[in-house]
Amino acid sequence: MKQKQPMAKKKKEYDFFSDERSTGVAYKNKSRKRKIINYLDKNGETIIAELAQAINISTPKTTSLINELIDEGLISDYGKVDSTGGRPASTYGLVADSCFFIGIDVKQYYVNIGLLDFQKNLRKANMKTPFLLENNEASLNSLIKLVRDFIKTANIDKHKILSLCVNLGGRINTNSGVSYSYFHFNDQPLSAVLEKQLGIKSFIENDSRAMAYGEFHKGIVNNEKNVLFMNLDYGLGLGIMIEGQVYYGKSGFSGEIGHIPFFNNEIMCHCGKKGCLETEASGIALLRLFKEKMVEGIRSSISSQKDIRLNDIIDAAKNEDMLSIDLLAAIGEKIGRGIAVLINILNVEMVILGGPLASTGDYIYLPVKAALNKYSLNLVSQDTQLVLSELEEKAGLVGGCLIARNKLLL
Repeated sequence: MKQKQPMAKKKKEYDFFSDERSTGVAYKNKSRKRKIINYLDKNGETIIAELAQAINISTPKTTSLINELIDEGLISDYGKVDSTGGRPASTYGLVADSCFFIGIDVKQYYVNIGLLDFQKNLRKANMKTPFLLENNEASLNSLIKLVRDFIKTANIDKHKILSLCVNLGGRINTNSGVSYSYFHFNDQPLSAVLEKQLGIKSFIENDSRAMAYGEFHKGIVNNEKNVLFMNLDYGLGLGIMIEGQVYYGKSGFSGEIGHIPFFNNEIMCHCGKKGCLETEASGIALLRLFKEKMVEGIRSSISSQKDIRLNDIIDAAKNEDMLSIDLLAAIGEKIGRGIAVLINILNVEMVILGGPLASTGDYIYLPVKAALNKYSLNLVSQDTQLVLSELEEKAGLVGGCLIARNKLLL
């Protein structure tokens, strides 16, 4: 007799993450389940009576929804809590291993990939996997392969990965899933291409906004609500958090601080215009200035090195190379002038310096701080903390994971 073949395992679906094809009571119950998930996400384990009161749903209905979420594997009964009278009540919370989310932070020469569980614990992180970012099919295919390889080595059921987010530099419309700077040669939005290739719900985000999001929720930010994250990389990026929310602008193009026409120079920016802040205050500018000094005959500890990249100059500065330190100071002063403009306009509580240049610590921090003191209004400057990223290299990775998670939950 021919043996029956096992049925192919289907991807686990939690239908309350989507309002598609839902009306009436079904729609209301999905909304209520999301409220329960969000409450437990923010407040941790709780009892049904407190939960029902907090989300304004009757205790019997809350109990019913909790039981459904337990059956779906998203919530668990974590035992009894001490009570001053009556029977002890059970506490309920999210199940960490019930589902996972992936963040992919794409840099110019490498990729960081992380795996987040349902309780927002970073379970796995592959840092600085070699990769060359170019706007062509080969580079996109290479990126997709890296993600597939990461999933294979994650030691979890792929069907539990509910979503992922890819962070890219440049102009991104996260709502439409379209990247206008990289991988825009397909008929479909990039998010749809990724979803088709990987079989996982996919989102895309600007790298600086993802870094801001990660630092805001898991990094140095405490009670501050209005925060700027400066991504000091080859280019200059800006993530803006206003009242605890990412500020996107109409089409998702906010944060292009690098393209403020700040200087009266003849240096052509990659955006096609001249005089952009990025032309004199960025990693690209630092690399150009360093090479110009080499031509002038000024020596450095890495003078004999071929194909010098930004990270080589950063490493040289950390090893007390004076040319690299001096150039960082000059770059930092100009970055500080740009930030002074921002805080004079926005009066934010905190400015975070992140990205590769920020890894040099005081070599970039002190000239930026000095420029802020010089060029910003005193009363405004006193309101604003200038700090270095706490998550450092993991800021974008953590932000991407959280964005992938919260796009479904919120």
